[in-house]
Amino acid sequence: MLPVPPSTRPEVYHSKIDTANLNHLEASQSLPDKGTSRTTDNDLEHTLTLRDVFKYHKPLVWWCFYWAMCAIGWGFDAQINGAMISVAAFRADFGYILDGEAVLPAAWQTAFNVISAVGQFFGGFVCSWLADCIGRKPSLLLGIAICAGGIFGEMFSVTRGAFLGSKLILGLGLGFYLTLAPLACSEITPVVLRGISTAGVNLGIALGQLLSNAVIKGFGERTDRWAYRSPFAVQLFFCAFLIVFLPFAPETPWYLVRKGKREQALKAIRSLYGDAIDVDRKLAAIEATIEDEERSPVKSNEAGWMECFRGTNRLRTGISTGVFLCQHLVGIIFVLGYSTYFFQLAGLDTSRSFDLGVGVTACGVAGNIASWFVVDSFGRRNIFLLGMVGMTALLLLIGIMDVVPTGPAKWVQASATVIYAFLYFMTIGAMAFVLLGEVSNTLLRAKTTALATATQAVCGLVMNFAIPYMVNPDEGNLKGKVGFVFGGLAAIAAVWSYFYVPELKGKTFDEIDRLFASKVPPRQMGTYM
Repeated sequence: MLPVPPSTRPEVYHSKIDTANLNHLEASQSLPDKGTSRTTDNDLEHTLTLRDVFKYHKPLVWWCFYWAMCAIGWGFDAQINGAMISVAAFRADFGYILDGEAVLPAAWQTAFNVISAVGQFFGGFVCSWLADCIGRKPSLLLGIAICAGGIFGEMFSVTRGAFLGSKLILGLGLGFYLTLAPLACSEITPVVLRGISTAGVNLGIALGQLLSNAVIKGFGERTDRWAYRSPFAVQLFFCAFLIVFLPFAPETPWYLVRKGKREQALKAIRSLYGDAIDVDRKLAAIEATIEDEERSPVKSNEAGWMECFRGTNRLRTGISTGVFLCQHLVGIIFVLGYSTYFFQLAGLDTSRSFDLGVGVTACGVAGNIASWFVVDSFGRRNIFLLGMVGMTALLLLIGIMDVVPTGPAKWVQASATVIYAFLYFMTIGAMAFVLLGEVSNTLLRAKTTALATATQAVCGLVMNFAIPYMVNPDEGNLKGKVGFVFGGLAAIAAVWSYFYVPELKGKTFDEIDRLFASKVPPRQMGTYM
């Protein structure tokens, strides 16, 4: 009998599998049947706990954090778009003087707000192609270079056209960030850490938004060009963080196996998990899952974009992109983008309302951290549905309070934005990235992630165009009554979520593939045995 490797020793993983079964699993490892190796690895993943991961696989935790932090740059840029227009020095340099006030033309305001999303739309598709061709690490290096170029362009532009072009370039690089972060996190993590790591992508976004508000607060009152150049320069620190650690980051084993780089895949697994695992068994399980997928109509060497919309992949793509559509249907741009406005309506002065705007984004960070403690306890589906119902109610409350002509009603609106921020980031904000990492076919994951990034970009474009027309006094002048619009859209999205958001907590990629292949209804996947 061969000695039991570290990955199956009860003293290492505190496994629920008894010693006799462990010996049986080890004996089966000598068999050439990779399906058996896959089964034993699935069994061991199910017994792996978070305590085990943090105790024995510390490199894995660090690299999950590293990839998730790609999203900081995306969150920073998303928040700074609207905030920068409030900086007087920026309006003075890129606008004109009207009645003694620096004014930025409305057309250019719109262009500055949406051009980054255009870049992200194309950046996601380019990144997905490169990530499958040259790997996740080289793609990130290119994304960092593009972002750095766009940031320097923003800092030193002196004309509107140059600034607009710089934001387009930056958006292209940010499309790389938002595509690679959930893609890499889902490919390097075991089942027990997958939910937390992919939810961590949303934490990166929330941290970026919080830092953006704080930096604008710190520099925005300057009277020189560094009032807006300094916030842009801060984004270079994100690039520096990513570039410093990139040479040491292991490539994802799933990518290496698909490229036939077996020895490099073994090295990557060892770098991620350390010595407390049988790397050959882990590799065999990955190979077996990929071989099963390659026997399906989707081949790794010919998996084109149309494959995302054929057979069961149509449903998987619909769920992966649908959860991001839900984020916009619940009015995330409306509520968080106009939180400062609601505070001003409640009677606070402009400076104080900006302080509370920072507080709202801080609540978002707290909500995302809270998601780590519930994602594996209550499951993805339950948390997502809770968020949809809760935010539908909050949106309708904001709308109702807008037709109540009292001071307390304005405070209720302001309070609702704070609760909304916490609930959003704890539920659908985090769970969308978790579901994207779990639902997508592993052979099509880069392409599916690009489609999700494109969904984000298109929805952002639509909302950034539509919401000002609904809210502005010289247009729809609906003010908080826009809550009725998004409350209705959120209710429709909640019904969709009930039927199509699955529960995949604790399931390996092989088990998820089998659920979709068996055409189990998404709402029943959590209880299907």
